[in-house]
Amino acid sequence: MSRLTKELDRYLAIRRSLGFALGTSERVLRRFVAFAVARRAHHVTSDLFLAWRAEFGHASQQTWSARLGMVRQFALWLSGVNPRTEVPPKGLIPDRYRRRRPYIYSAQQIVQIVTDASRLPSPNGIRGLTFTTLFGLIAVTGLRVSEAVSLNNEDIDWKTGILMIRRGKSDKARLIPVSKTTLARLADYAAKRDRLLGKRPKSFFVSDSGRRPDDCCARYNFAVVCQQIGLRPAQRFNRHGRGPRIHDLRHTFAARTLINWYRTGKDPDREMLKLSTYLGHTEPAHTYWYIEAVPELLELAAKRADRVLSRETAQ
Repeated sequence: MSRLTKELDRYLAIRRSLGFALGTSERVLRRFVAFAVARRAHHVTSDLFLAWRAEFGHASQQTWSARLGMVRQFALWLSGVNPRTEVPPKGLIPDRYRRRRPYIYSAQQIVQIVTDASRLPSPNGIRGLTFTTLFGLIAVTGLRVSEAVSLNNEDIDWKTGILMIRRGKSDKARLIPVSKTTLARLADYAAKRDRLLGKRPKSFFVSDSGRRPDDCCARYNFAVVCQQIGLRPAQRFNRHGRGPRIHDLRHTFAARTLINWYRTGKDPDREMLKLSTYLGHTEPAHTYWYIEAVPELLELAAKRADRVLSRETAQ
């Protein structure tokens, strides 16, 4: 085992002991270190990072900027034990982040996604069972995919219909009430899961092996389903391709909730804090963004503003 690999294992172990979730960052750093080892590099440098990007540079500028941040953080820690470490500068990959316009699924598309997910092939049938339930849960609750796959059995209160999200964004916990129908679907999944596995796992959602699927696994299976129903072009070599994302199920939930408020005459300004809390947004501005990002919402908001202005003018 190379020295860089050993140091990465130490670094990840320390961060894990401090309570950090390491899903994406661990995958990125292990790929970077594997590239470094293949190049027989013994310490991190800016040139090494740029060489890695040149060889695997098909991702977006935003993605590479995020990867740079992960490598920089590792390099900062590594510089304390290896003085030859060079911490890549922040501006090495400029971040040109622009928030992507959400894709709003139709009700029919969501039914197609959930239905086709149930047909995903696997040796024991758990794959289809898990992902049809997982995608359906995200669609009706707006959970982040990382929050959904992190659920444990004890995080569901079957008497009150409450999901406990222990570590949402920024490590904030929150409670999510679900409908009786959703609770019944979750209970049905748990019963079938335990029967197929022959035991009760700690994780609520499991893969064929009985282990917790990570967010990357969920995204891959979602991409497969979207390719099957024509929402994404087919890809070779098991690639995800581009198109509507699993995160857009969350966007769809938020947008449809807001649209329903406008159509039923509710005051969005009064209701917005509830939705922000439910979604786990750190700021209400993150929820108001949907009004600008979704054309139908922007039109409804404009009509409501016109009505309010007309009443005020008439008084």
